[in-house]
Amino acid sequence: MALAGLLLFGFLVFLFSPSSNAVSTVAQHSQHPLSPPTTPFQKAPSGKRPPPPVVHYHMNNLTTTPDPVSNQENVLILTPLARFYQGYWDNLLALSYPHSLISLGFITPKTREGNAATAALQAAIAQTQNGPEDKRFASISILRQDFDPPISSQDEAERHKKENQKARRSAMSRARNSLLFTTIGPYTSWVLWLDADVVESRPSLIQDLTAYDKPVIVPNCFQRYKNDKGQWDVRPYDYNSWQDSQTAADLAKKMAADDILIEGYGDIATYRTLMAKTADTSEGRDEKSIIPLDGVGGTALLVKAEVHRDGAMFPPFAFYHLMETEGFAKMARRLGWSCWGLPNYFVSFRTSTTSTETASLTNVLQVYHYNE
Repeated sequence: MALAGLLLFGFLVFLFSPSSNAVSTVAQHSQHPLSPPTTPFQKAPSGKRPPPPVVHYHMNNLTTTPDPVSNQENVLILTPLARFYQGYWDNLLALSYPHSLISLGFITPKTREGNAATAALQAAIAQTQNGPEDKRFASISILRQDFDPPISSQDEAERHKKENQKARRSAMSRARNSLLFTTIGPYTSWVLWLDADVVESRPSLIQDLTAYDKPVIVPNCFQRYKNDKGQWDVRPYDYNSWQDSQTAADLAKKMAADDILIEGYGDIATYRTLMAKTADTSEGRDEKSIIPLDGVGGTALLVKAEVHRDGAMFPPFAFYHLMETEGFAKMARRLGWSCWGLPNYFVSFRTSTTSTETASLTNVLQVYHYNE
C-alpha cells in the first residue's frame, strides 16, 4: 500500500507540475515561419494565465550568402496579384529551391477581377498544400488591399497610359509596402518580388540570382506577343531597369517637387541606358554579365532582406522624381546599398511546335510577361 501511495503521489506531481520541455513544445508548434512564436493563453491549474514568451532574435546570425540552400536561408516570394495565371503558379511549383524554405505572400485588389484572382489562387494553394510534401511551401499569406485601385481596368493598354502612371505607381507602392511589412519575418534572408504575369522562368531562378551575392539584383524582362504576321515574337518589356544619364538629371532639376520622370514614353527623352535594350542575343553571349543600375524593375527583383529592414521601401510619392521600384532603387542607394542587373540572363524553352515559331523564341531572356 505504501508503494502504491508513493507511485500515485509521483504521478500527480508529474501531471500538474510545470515542464520546461512542454512549454518549449507548445511554442515550437505555434511558431509561424514569418512571425515570432506565440503560445495559447491556456489557464494554469491555479487559474492564472502564464505570461507570453519573450523571444530573442540574433539578427547578426541571419545569413545571405551565394549558397543559400546549404545555409538553409529562407526566401520570401512576394506578388501583387490582380489576375491569376496558371503559368505563374506552375513556375512556383517548379522552383528547385527547397519549398520548405520558401514562404509566399500575395496582395489582391478589392475589385471583381481581384475576387476572381483570389478564388483561383486559393484553389491552387489548397491543391498544392494538400499535395506532396516536397511541393508544399513553408507558409502562404493572402492580403486584400484596404484601398480602392486608381484605375478600374487591368487592361494592359489602360495600365500603361502615361496619364495613369503616377496614380497607378503610387497605388502599387502602397500595395507592395503593405505586403512587405506584413509578411517579412525575423528569419527572412531574401525577398523575391515576382510579378503575377511572369509565366516563364527557370526552376533555378532563386539560386541563379542569389549566386551573385548582391544586395539588389534584377534579370532582364522580355514579353511574348503576336507580331503583325500573327506569329509569336519577343520584345523588351521592363524599361524600369536603367543607368542614369545627365539628360535625365537635368530634366529632373526643372520639374516640380511632385513630378515624376518615367521611362518608355517617346515624348520624354531621358537618354538613360535601358537594360532591356542592351541584351546580347548571340550564341556566344556571356550569361553572367552584370552591370550596375540606378533604377530597377519589379518583374523579378531579388533583394537581401536586410536592405528592406534598413528602410528601403517603395515610395508612393515622388522621391527624387521617382516612384515605386525605381524609387526603391534610389532609396536603397541612398542607404548605401548597390543595385545590379543581368542584361544577358537567358533561358531556353519551347512553346510551340513549328520550326519558325521555335526559332523566333530561341534567344529569349530570363523572364517573360504575359500579353493577351
